[in-house]
Formats: sequence, C-alpha cells, structure tokens
Amino acid sequence: MTIGQALERKDGDAKVTGQARYTADTSLPGLTFAAMVSSTIASGRIARIDAEAAAAAPGVLKVLTHQNTPRLAKLSPELPMQAPLPLQSDRIQHEGQPIALVVAETLEQAMYAAGLVRVSYAQEPAAVDFRQALDKGIPLTTYAEPDTRVGDVDEAFSRAAVRVEHVYRTADRHHNTMEPSATIADWRDGRLTLHDATQWIWGVRMTLAAAFAIAPEAVRVRNAFVGGGFGCKGYVWPHQILAAIAAREVRRPVKLALTRAQTFTAHGYQTGTHQAVGLGAERDGTLMAIRHDSVTPTSMSDDYMEYAAAGTRALYASPAIATRHRAVRVHRSTPTAMRAPHEGPGMVALEIAMDELAVALEMDPLELRLRNHAEVDPTQGKPFSSKKLRECYMQGAERFGWSRRDPRPGSLREGNDLVGWGMATAIMSTFRFPANARITLRPDGEVLIEAGCQEIGTGAYTIMPQIAAETLGVPVDRVRLALGDTTLPETGGTFGSSTTMGVGSAVHDAAMKLRKKLDALAGGEGKAKAKDYAELLAQNRVPGLSADGHWSPGTEASPLGEVKQWSMASFGAVFAEVRVDADLRIPRLTRCVGVYSAGRIVNPMTARSQIIGGIAWGVGQALLEASEMDRTLGRYLSKNLAGYLLPVNADVPAVDVSFVDEFDPHASTIGARGIGELGAVGVGPAIANAIWHATGIRVRDLPIRPEVLLGDY
Repeated sequence: MTIGQALERKDGDAKVTGQARYTADTSLPGLTFAAMVSSTIASGRIARIDAEAAAAAPGVLKVLTHQNTPRLAKLSPELPMQAPLPLQSDRIQHEGQPIALVVAETLEQAMYAAGLVRVSYAQEPAAVDFRQALDKGIPLTTYAEPDTRVGDVDEAFSRAAVRVEHVYRTADRHHNTMEPSATIADWRDGRLTLHDATQWIWGVRMTLAAAFAIAPEAVRVRNAFVGGGFGCKGYVWPHQILAAIAAREVRRPVKLALTRAQTFTAHGYQTGTHQAVGLGAERDGTLMAIRHDSVTPTSMSDDYMEYAAAGTRALYASPAIATRHRAVRVHRSTPTAMRAPHEGPGMVALEIAMDELAVALEMDPLELRLRNHAEVDPTQGKPFSSKKLRECYMQGAERFGWSRRDPRPGSLREGNDLVGWGMATAIMSTFRFPANARITLRPDGEVLIEAGCQEIGTGAYTIMPQIAAETLGVPVDRVRLALGDTTLPETGGTFGSSTTMGVGSAVHDAAMKLRKKLDALAGGEGKAKAKDYAELLAQNRVPGLSADGHWSPGTEASPLGEVKQWSMASFGAVFAEVRVDADLRIPRLTRCVGVYSAGRIVNPMTARSQIIGGIAWGVGQALLEASEMDRTLGRYLSKNLAGYLLPVNADVPAVDVSFVDEFDPHASTIGARGIGELGAVGVGPAIANAIWHATGIRVRDLPIRPEVLLGDY
C-alpha cells in the first residue's frame, strides 16, 4: 500500500539544492528581455507618451506602446483573463497598469530604457476605496448566485431570544509568491511556445490562441515547477500577452519577469471585505436565523465577486439563512482568488460572530457549534457527500485540552502574558474539474505518468506516483510523473484544491486500464504480476504498453463540479492559544491544533505540510497582512516585503495537524477531497477569539494591531 504512506517528496532534493528549474531560469538561444512601464495614475488617459529616448538607448530592440502595438482579437468575457487587453488603448483604469514595454538585449538595458519613457496624463477622478461607496454595490454572478435565502430571516430574527449583530472587516492582501510571475515567449513558424509560471497551462493556451487568432494547437505552454501560486497565477494577465506580442515583433524569444513591486498590481489581489453578520438563537443556543451580507470591490473592467458568505450557506443548521453579496467598482486592478478565497475572509466574520453569540448565551463556543451542526446542507437541503466535522471538533478539543478552558476573559495568565484560548470552524467548497492522464509501462519495468497539470509546491510529483504505484502494484520509486506541458493529456488548473481529486482519479483510471491490458497479455484477469511486468512485455515482444485514463465529475455536473445529489465541502476545527504581552499588547500565536475532514489522505506528510502552510497564511491574515492604499493617489503604499508584513518562522509555532479517517466515494474515485486552501480557513477567527479570551477586547477588524489592544482591561 503506497496510498496513505508519508513519503518524502520526490522533487524535494531538486528544490533545496537549486537543481529545479523555474520559468525565469529557462534560457533559449537569442533570448531577449522585456521591462514594463506602468501607469502612475489610477484613472484617466495617456495624453502623450515619448519613447524616443528609450528606443535610442543601448541594446533596445523595440518599445511598444498603445500607439504601435498590433491590435489583438476581441476576446470572449468567458476566457480566464483580465480585461481589457494590454496596450490596446490610451485608457487608464488603475495605477500600475502596463502602458509601455521595452525589449532589449539584456535585462539591465531594458530596465534602464524603461526609465526613459516619459508620459503625460489627462488625469480623472479615481474611486479606490470601496468602503466609501458601500451603497453603490451591485450584484454580480460569477461562479455562484450572489444572494440566497431559506426561510423568513427577518421574522425568525425578531423572535430570537438572543441576537448578535455586528460588522466585520478584513484587509486587502497580496499573494507574494516566492517566484514572481515570469513568461518566456518564442514564435517559430507561426507557432507560439510559452514557458510560463502559471497554475493553468491550458487556460493560458486557450486565451493566447484567441488573442492572436490562431488555433489552440499552435500554442504550447510549459513549466516544470511553479514557485507558488496561491491563485495569482491561475488566470491570464497582461504580462503573458505582452511577452507574446513582443516576441512576435522582435522575432526572437522574449523573457518578461515581474518585479516584486509589479506583482502588487499586475496579477490580482484578495479584496478587503465589509461583512455584516446577524445571528439569532434560542436560549439553549439553537440557531433560528443567520444573516450574512458582504460588500467587496471589483475593477472597472471585470466582474469579480468574493463570495464571503459561501461557507455560511452550508455550515450551520438553521431554518432561516440569508446571504447577500455586492461588489463596488473601483479604479484598481482586478481581484482574484487568493488562498483561501471566499470562505477564507468569510469565516472571519461568521466565526467571530459565533464566538460572540456563545458569550451572550454563556455557552461554551464548542458546545454552540456542536448544537448547530448541520447534518444536511442547510441551504440546498442536500446530504453531504461525506462529513466528519463532529469528529474534528471532538478530536481537536481533546488534543488541545479545551475542557480545561476557563470561559472568563483574562482568567489565564503566565508571568506578564495574558493567555487566551479560541476556536473556529473551517469549511472550504469542493471544486472538481475533468482530467486526463496517460500511463506507460516501459520495457525495463519503469512507469511513466503523463498529465498536463502543474507542480506549484503541493506535491504532485510524489502523490500521482503513489496512486499509480498502488494500483499497478509496483514500487513507487519506479514511477515518474511528467507534467506541465500542453502536449500532454489535458487536466484542469491547479487551483481550488482540485488536483489530487481530478488528476489523481484520472491516474487511477489509467492504471486500472493498464492492468487490464497486462492481464490480457498474461492470459487472463489477475494473471499479470507486478514483479514480472518487464518480462511479460519482452515475452510478447511489446516495446511498451500505455493506457489513457479519464475522470470527470459527471455529465450533469456544473462547470465547478457541483452535482444535484450531494453537497461537497471539506471541514476542519481550529483551536488556538495566544499570548498577549500585558504592557505592550503584542499578540502572538503560541499553540495551534487543527483537525480536518478532507476525504482520503494520499500522503499524510505532504498533506500536513499543506495545512501548516495554510495555518501560516491564517496567522498573516489575523495579525500581519494588509495592503494599505494611498486613497488620494490610488497607489499601494508598500509594494515590497519591507512594508507588507508576512509571517516568519518566529510567528508560527509548532502546530498539531491531524486528519480524521475518511473516504469520500462521491467526491472522487480515490476518495479524496481538497486540502490546499482549507488550512488557511478558520485560523484568523480562532486567533481573534483567543485574543478576546486573553484580553476581553473584541476585535472585528483583521489584521489585529497591537494598538487596538491598548485599552484598559
């Protein structure tokens, strides 16, 4: 049995020794370099652009502006990209928008020349703060309906014996991947090859093909490793299109890598949220009504909705639940998914509100959640495909020692530290995408898996061989995965915590079909033995044997894999201990326990690492991360890692992560669901609730700054 084994990552040595090659490490003959020039205003038009000095600078091959860039095809809004296309007009819709591109022989020459481009603007008023226009929010439908309603919430709320109503806010945040996005474009005989740091090579292929009006088969997209994505590399952004335009213009390969500052405006961000939550309950804690309204920003050109109340729709049992989402258009770049989208910021509001309700009821926060545990989806009325949240609660409470918690705020103290315990629930929607895979048995007995997925740090190079090895009965060290190339079988994008489910199930299908072929060679079902595979091929003079596998959520499933029969989500229970310095009021997470219900765990080691990473993201959300905006200029104040605070090792203690034993036969063939984003959910509110327990100060805005805790206890 290799599924379920905690195997070390196959790509680990390559990554830590520098042997792994990322997109920006790729070198091609005749490679040139590009540098973007970005808008310094948030709204208006380019009145004049002077690129003469830049064009005359040493080594410069081309300067592209809206005046000389070839016109691209008009694209469908259904394509996974930010609109409008770059350098196609003089209109400015956000600060940081690309307004010119310089191509030169070296990176240094390109960057120097980019600094010589002079621009005059016809500036117009810019709206950059959505919180100043909450009443102007509009309903948008992207992957889900903006509003849902079950029962009469107003009537149920009016009858509730205990009510909690508050506004909760989360901050704008940026992905800050270790590897800034990079693209190398190379045209040969009318065909385009892109080496691209993307989470979805197939999405890039279809979009670039449409933009240049060529067949998708004429575009090849490749990457062997992606240095983190977290959502910002899931779609197509201006730099990918610009690299392809430039390469066609100079007739040589072009590399365009974003600077750290450009990553703040060039490929999305997680929006801040303004969430109003109302909870009404009986005296015994039974929920009677849940209301969750959320307002977030989107760009002037695109429809993006952060469905902050998505988890509220499915988490707690209540006869009356209403959710509402609105988006306010602002002069900022288009938001995008960020670990964890939707439920990530949404559970901050709901789970702090649940803690406040528990205090009002004088009830233990865990008991309140257990009392309102939903046995079926409370909004859709469908049974869950599998759910072991109760077990998460109970196991987590035991591992944490929750029964010893004194409910009185400020009751725990060690030396000069105020100690607090808090908890919260995690929920993450299950997204499922069709996938294909091919498995080939070679004459020497080695096994090759081919699938056009991506390795973004989640362990695909290890997990897929484990699945194939168990199905075929061969040692896992004899199985290798080839990925990241659109010449391979097509899969979905590596986002939405979906790869293990989809690609893993396709790999399983291919392995089962290969076994049948081997049995046929051996003379009947079950006749082929793994130790004899190579000899079997030789005896039948077969140079190699392949089988293609496929998996999909079903012909009647939605584009995101939803089905009528089941509600699908992954769950978790997070328990946090914080210490707050009594004088300085600096909060620190000192202990965290997370127990998760996520279906079958293929590799406990990589799964645990994913959750630990998610918890680190939750620490950032709770205590550190915020992209502050200069509202006058419409610019982020700190487009760097000096002013944007991220958790470091000292901020993240040793965490206790475990999974309940589970197999979800409805989510995927292999019984797995997603975990990549789940770990980032629930941590922020658990920390906020623990800070209340330590200090008696209720904080409803994240991140939590020490200055808000300086009030007298």
